[in-house]
Amino acid sequence: MELGENDLFPIDNALEMILVFDRKGVISYANDAAKKKLEYENDLCGRHVKDVFPNTFQATEDGFATEYPFGNEPQNLVAYRKNLTCFPVEAKIVSSVSHAGTYICMANDILEKEFLSREIEQVRQEAQQALKVKSEFVANVTHELRTPVNGILGNVKELLDDVEGMDARTVKSLRLVERCCGDMHKIINNVLDFSKLEAGKFTLEPRRFHFRNMLDYVKAKHISKITEKGLGFFMTVSPQIPEYVIGDELRIGQILDNFLSNALKFTAVGKITLEALRTARVNDKLELFFMVSDSGIGIDKADRDKLFQSFSQVDASISRKFGGTGLGLNICKQLVELMGGRVEVESEKNKGSTFSFSIWVGISEEDSDTPSQQGEMKPTVFTTAAMDEDEERFANIRKYGTAENKENLKKNLSKLILCVEMENWEKAEMFMETIRQLTEEAPQEVKRVVLRLKMAIQKENYDKVTAGYEELNKIL
Repeated sequence: MELGENDLFPIDNALEMILVFDRKGVISYANDAAKKKLEYENDLCGRHVKDVFPNTFQATEDGFATEYPFGNEPQNLVAYRKNLTCFPVEAKIVSSVSHAGTYICMANDILEKEFLSREIEQVRQEAQQALKVKSEFVANVTHELRTPVNGILGNVKELLDDVEGMDARTVKSLRLVERCCGDMHKIINNVLDFSKLEAGKFTLEPRRFHFRNMLDYVKAKHISKITEKGLGFFMTVSPQIPEYVIGDELRIGQILDNFLSNALKFTAVGKITLEALRTARVNDKLELFFMVSDSGIGIDKADRDKLFQSFSQVDASISRKFGGTGLGLNICKQLVELMGGRVEVESEKNKGSTFSFSIWVGISEEDSDTPSQQGEMKPTVFTTAAMDEDEERFANIRKYGTAENKENLKKNLSKLILCVEMENWEKAEMFMETIRQLTEEAPQEVKRVVLRLKMAIQKENYDKVTAGYEELNKIL
């Protein structure tokens, strides 16, 4: 039984090409799309299917021969137009269920799709090449920058080894150059790490190391600056963590360094805590969980998404007030993910922040049941009441005019003027930033005095600093 045009009228205007042919291979129906694509007018019906698909069908005495797997799976074929030019199609040829010995072919022209696929592939390859060139350029530039920075730093340290006979101004300038070289090193390292991570060429270097010693080293690098600022520092380590673990000690330390540096940078009063816990074990792998908490300026909920983006700060004023490239947290996030973990942040404006992250480390058989001997002491437990009391105390310290606020302002002013007398302008700027944060809610006349004092410190003008100090002291 043959299908007539009236039976197929609803599909006559279909966008895909539709052909109907019988067991002899003779086409009995072609819709408008097929006629248009194959450039036939009204003489497509009656032709053999091999005229359209010569690579797929061959004419035989009985009808046709083909290796085409009839069914619902689409196949890529080549269709020929009337003028014998060809184009690729994605075709599905099925046997009609209601009309025995009848076959229906549905085909889509994929010429444009193939062209776009090639274009996309070319763009992808060009993008990969551009990324490779950029990564190589960044690597070369950072290595080239290291050479002069190391040269300057080496010469400055040599000069500082023998400061006798130098005037105080020269020594101060050399100290400033030394500090700038150190900052430059940090920026170079961040850019190089970010470039490697972006290019997918960053590799971890796991090895067996003493976990508690690593934390003690991290603590030693930050404790003096934290205590100088008048902040408390607490570190607790779960005794369930083995003495030795297998992981990238350098990168774990780098993540903790970054979180602690940020906590110090954005905390004027209160405390910073570092906690390390063991949260899971799967075979010879341990999940370690770290928390770095502070009582600093905090972050609005709406701004948290910006934290881990590359070259991003919560707002533009952050980089003006505190400096930074905006790369540190992004690098930390990627490093944590390379170690199989994730980073979380909990924060509230003016109530502090808690950055937490988990990583997976290995453990050898000899260490699997050995708890940390040095960490046997019980972790410090902060009860809810104690935490609420702390929060209330820190809120009072930040609130201008309270007894706690005035007390902390006077302490920081005393430290500031002592640093100025000793011509340690770097530390003076640190205490000045704390004073600025403690007077954020002060009246405008107080803020003006604080601003003048800050400008005098930045310009290292001793007379104006002492005058500003006296004026602010009198107000308090």
